Amino acid sequence: MCRNIRPLNNFEPPATSAEVHDSALQYVRKIAGTTRPSKANAEAFDRAVREIAHATQHLLEDLVSTTPPRNRDEVAAKARERSARRFATA
Repeated sequence: MCRNIRPLNNFEPPATSAEVHDSALQYVRKIAGTTRPSKANAEAFDRAVREIAHATQHLLEDLVSTTPPRNRDEVAAKARERSARRFATA
């Protein structure tokens, strides 16, 4: 899994369409093996991003969670903390 794709489920506020699109774009880039498609492949690339974003949005709407929604700021702070510990200089 690409490290840039973040979980989008069970957050308050819910994932935005921009976040869903960005995750779909990262996924398609990973699968295609390129960050920028050639002109010949641009239409297929863009269509795949749209379709995956659409399917992802439906998935997020349909998922049911029994745990309370997580706070985006708290999750981001924990991630920064982990990163600081992991990449701390000696």
